Amino acid sequence: MSEERQHIVRVPGSRRAQLTRVEGTHAEPHVREERHAGIDGEHGPNDAQMLREVPPHY
Repeated sequence: MSEERQHIVRVPGSRRAQLTRVEGTHAEPHVREERHAGIDGEHGPNDAQMLREVPPHY
């Protein structure tokens, strides 16, 4: 059973390591659809900004 896995590569002079590429993957980030408020009607002054922002863990 031979699994192709990522390997950790240490980068001299850098605080972060890198992972090797796995066949069938790509480095481009996932592009999500534009979100819209679910309720029609009045909106607060910062609703547009809150809908654009995404928490860092997403």
